[in-house]
Amino acid sequence: MFEFHKDKERYFNIQYLISKDYILPFVSPYIENHRQLNILEIGCAEAGVLKAFLENGHQCTGIELSKQRIELAKTFLKDYYQSGQVNFISKNIYDINPGKDLPYKYDLIILKDVIEHIPDQERFIKTLPGFLNKDGKIFFGFPPWQMPFGGHQQMCNHKLASVLPWYHLLPKRIYKTFLKSFGEAPEKIKELLEIKQTGISIERFQRIVRKNNYRQLSRKFYLINPIYEHKFGLKPREQLGFINISAYVRNFVTTTAFYLIALNDK
Repeated sequence: MFEFHKDKERYFNIQYLISKDYILPFVSPYIENHRQLNILEIGCAEAGVLKAFLENGHQCTGIELSKQRIELAKTFLKDYYQSGQVNFISKNIYDINPGKDLPYKYDLIILKDVIEHIPDQERFIKTLPGFLNKDGKIFFGFPPWQMPFGGHQQMCNHKLASVLPWYHLLPKRIYKTFLKSFGEAPEKIKELLEIKQTGISIERFQRIVRKNNYRQLSRKFYLINPIYEHKFGLKPREQLGFINISAYVRNFVTTTAFYLIALNDK
């Protein structure tokens, strides 16, 4: 595990910078930045991503299961929280009735590094229209499962286990044996095996989107994830064009995929 995983304030600031420099510019051509928008982030953690949108005057809501992380978000965004520009909900998304539990529907929903943790992704994506305004958009940013660290093994405590690529693709039993041999705690192994069950490829994501009546507004693939600049000092690079031609190859070398989608007109 790297130090930035433990330093929540530093991680908050990294998420803020990624949102400001990459996510906001990615979605801006498709949203009305000249007026205040209602923005929802699902799985917001400490809400660093939302800070960039708060600075632009938007009204924000963060949903996060961890109450501890929400308390940190309230601290890091103290002025925005006290003014009422941002609010937080600690609840399972399936337990929220948008018509009753929320004051309004949203112009933009953000899911950054979240969809790969959610079981039954198709069911989840089917629920999102209930949270959207008529012309609302949804942003997804996620690491394709087959990419070098798609198993989130960078969270391992053992130094070699945290930097060894692609071994999360091993069969479950062998992968579990590897993690045990590195001395990882049972709780950590359980978490990593759960990610192995929920990891999502680019193709699977696109199939779910099409099947559920969404259209793709924009997408961008990165060879070097923008967040690696702050974590490892690596300069972000978009995926090479010829790699994108091969649907099979790109999953193994694309470290993050950005999508903006919207519902098809009925």
